[in-house]
Amino acid sequence: MNDHRVINALRVLGVEMITHANSGHPGIVLGAAPMIETLFVKHLNINPEYPNWINRDRFVMSAGHGSALLYATLHLSKFDVTIEDLKKFRTFGRTPGHPEYGHTDGVETTSGPLGQGVANAVGMAMAEAHLSSTFNEENLPLIDHYTYVLCGDGDLQEGVALEALSVAGHLRLNKLIVLFDSNDIQLDGEVGLAYSENHQMKFEAMGYHYLRVEDGMNPDAIHEAIQKAKANKNKPSFIEVKTVIGFGTNVAGTSQSHGKPLSEQQVESLKKELSWSEEPFQVPADVYEYCDKYIVKRGINTYQQWLDTEKNYQAEYPEKYKQFTDFLNPVQEKQLDELLTIDFDDNEATRVSGGKVINKASTLLRNFIGGSADLSSSTKAKGFDGHFEASNYKGRNINFGVREHAMGAIVNGMTLHGGLKVFGGAFFVFSDYMKPAIRLSAIMRIPSIFVMTHDSIAVGEDGPTHQPVEQLAGLRAIPDLNVVRPANGIETAVAFKNAISSNDTPTVIVLSRQNVKPTSGDVQGANMGAYVISSETEKLDGILLATGTEVGLAVAAQKKLLEQGKDVRVVSMPSVFVFEQQTESYKESILPMNTKILAIEAAHPMPWFKYTKHIMGVETFGASADGDLVMKRYKYTENDVIEEFNKL
Repeated sequence: MNDHRVINALRVLGVEMITHANSGHPGIVLGAAPMIETLFVKHLNINPEYPNWINRDRFVMSAGHGSALLYATLHLSKFDVTIEDLKKFRTFGRTPGHPEYGHTDGVETTSGPLGQGVANAVGMAMAEAHLSSTFNEENLPLIDHYTYVLCGDGDLQEGVALEALSVAGHLRLNKLIVLFDSNDIQLDGEVGLAYSENHQMKFEAMGYHYLRVEDGMNPDAIHEAIQKAKANKNKPSFIEVKTVIGFGTNVAGTSQSHGKPLSEQQVESLKKELSWSEEPFQVPADVYEYCDKYIVKRGINTYQQWLDTEKNYQAEYPEKYKQFTDFLNPVQEKQLDELLTIDFDDNEATRVSGGKVINKASTLLRNFIGGSADLSSSTKAKGFDGHFEASNYKGRNINFGVREHAMGAIVNGMTLHGGLKVFGGAFFVFSDYMKPAIRLSAIMRIPSIFVMTHDSIAVGEDGPTHQPVEQLAGLRAIPDLNVVRPANGIETAVAFKNAISSNDTPTVIVLSRQNVKPTSGDVQGANMGAYVISSETEKLDGILLATGTEVGLAVAAQKKLLEQGKDVRVVSMPSVFVFEQQTESYKESILPMNTKILAIEAAHPMPWFKYTKHIMGVETFGASADGDLVMKRYKYTENDVIEEFNKL
């Protein structure tokens, strides 16, 4: 029994899955199998009995189209992935076309959109660096693991990956090891059609320890390279492994093997080439035994050793151990009650309120960490305890640089790692750069926090490029994502409290640059997603439904309407997502049927048609001028609200 037999088992299982489903990507399965086998058999510390063990090594299949290879490996590693699961590849089962976190045992992140997995891995390595620096004591390393990521040419052509890899090189994250499946082929043909960079020069310039394996079919050479990477203590490592896509088939080395299932005849020919005589989906006992010995039992032994370390750590450092367990346990809402007692000014911009909340939350929770994309002075989204940098991994303020795309995916990776509550801040219009990562956070149902400021055309002088119009509608359309646009300090505090204490919902908190008009926020109401922030006096003549800075505008208009004999209610709806989860009776009590409703939001009107056809929205881009003047030009004044309501 040897490594090549396990490698061939992975190859055959993978292509059988793909051919059986008549859908998938056999090329990477056949070419990258030696890499993943070597990693799992010789290096990866995991325990399928405790798959969420905090100190396990992380493996990210960033080239998510290689999912069949990952599932086959997880099966042989005794994760809860059965042969029946493999037979149901890409057919509503637990083995979807691209890996999905929370869907398949042993999968560390949802990958497939190329580059995202690389950036997630950088986030995981950053989390490891912060936690190890915070807790480890000499000879008692509570957190001491590697993050490995397998990527392909496509990953390295995506901007998000390069942004994130730049961050990792700058931070000198030596526990990050990138395995590059370098086969010179992509979907449309040879990589040279679109890409001709020198990987060694490029990654050494980015601060990486570069290694190259000329024969990617040789597990010993791959093993040696990974050993050298682990021995390097001051840089992340980038291992270029030269492989043959579609190895062992008549389409080897061509783009035809990338995304087209092999025919049954091709599979049989492959088996002969590999001297594999088993029936379909049959794995010999010696392969299972080998994987059990070198993957499972080795991992269990490492886990047991860590339990001893944990026990000794608890005895020697009981206070730090208590803090460590606090990091790992879910945040309780009562831990954040002080957020609701912050002294907010009546008319301060909600970004200022948000900055106060972040500061207070940082004192209440030592595992609250994050920063902005070179914008913390504007967004007020800044972490505590100094900068997170190569000389100070304990710092909780992350300088993401002008890398919004990577920031979103890094926040996801840090959140996935566990032990930390993570936020990233940017101007709201640049959520466009972050959209893939925000969407993936919702697919994964992980509690990433995205703090977005400068929320409307009131941004002013910077003009239409910096003034969001369609972003609220677009993000609200994402399932399982809580988009909150608070109107005042209290609503802002509630938004952060709920976001930080969430276990399975990502949150986008959308804050204003400009000051707000005073309103009386209500904690209980904000927790319901929408509430009556200013009630009618006697008879309900209509409703002004608003969010954010437009709530204060609605309250001011309400007073003038009453002078005209119109008795209206003002409803603040900071979160459409949360409001839609309430009972029908509650929703009816806030927005009664057969009542005139005017929705007011300085953004695209699309989200509001479910509540009313009468909407004051923005359906053109903004303009460059003073923010107040822009709002007047776009008819967001008290008189404009009164005029629109009187038309109903």
